Amino acid sequence: MAAVTGALAGEPEPATAVASPRGMKAGRRRRLNVFRYIVFTVFGLFFLLPFLALLRFSLEGSKLGTWSVTPWTQIVSYPGLLSAVEITLELAVITCVVMLVLLVPTMIWVQLRVQWISRTMEFLCLLPLTIPAIVLVVGLAPVYNFIRHYQLSALQLFWAYVILALPYAYRALAAGLGSMDVTTLSEAARSLGASWFTVIVRVIAPNMRQAILNAVLLTAALVLGEFTIAYLLLYTNLQVALYAISRNTPNAGVLLSTSAAALIFAFVLLLILSFVSRRRRDRG
Repeated sequence: MAAVTGALAGEPEPATAVASPRGMKAGRRRRLNVFRYIVFTVFGLFFLLPFLALLRFSLEGSKLGTWSVTPWTQIVSYPGLLSAVEITLELAVITCVVMLVLLVPTMIWVQLRVQWISRTMEFLCLLPLTIPAIVLVVGLAPVYNFIRHYQLSALQLFWAYVILALPYAYRALAAGLGSMDVTTLSEAARSLGASWFTVIVRVIAPNMRQAILNAVLLTAALVLGEFTIAYLLLYTNLQVALYAISRNTPNAGVLLSTSAAALIFAFVLLLILSFVSRRRRDRG
């Protein structure tokens, strides 16, 4: 009654009821931002400080208190290192392409036509997480021993890497696929005369662009850092080459410089992929 009487009398209505929820939301948002900054700072220092220590010791000279870039200039002179980098990059590209060709159309088709087997597919894709790498090597060793008779290169490792990347790529793609109404998009495209291939490639897949790029980032990171399978199957990739350098080089500065260079190389490559995906998303 007081509010009605005040309105009839021309008195302004109090704004406390409206301003209070907005003020609460703004305060909650500020606290959430502060929490995010604290968490990111702590985790950033957790990863950055050991890396800075690695750089510091890799630049230490032969005498105490001196600095030298000689170990860094000797990195490219090691036999087999550049070829290992080339093979690792090729493996990353092939693994990403094969993983996307196998997984993206299959997940879309399961979501559209045979959704009742989605749980089974999820179980199969997440199964490699529960299998240790050494067990995979025991199972894959006879196959790769047979392949080695044909003198095939280390690029054949992409089959094993696709299996390892399945859980991470599946979760990234499932998140993107679950954020859209796939059924409505497909029915609209089919009503306009589009084939199933057009629906998958030109309608649904472009809407999953960010999820696909996330899957590519995770797969590339896995390939760049994989060591166990390549080493036990007697193939040479970047990590195996770094391990060989550490075994054959007595100089600690050389070992630290190669390790730091490998970390910087992987970080820059993943940063470029992330930057390209962000530019495409902003442009879209």
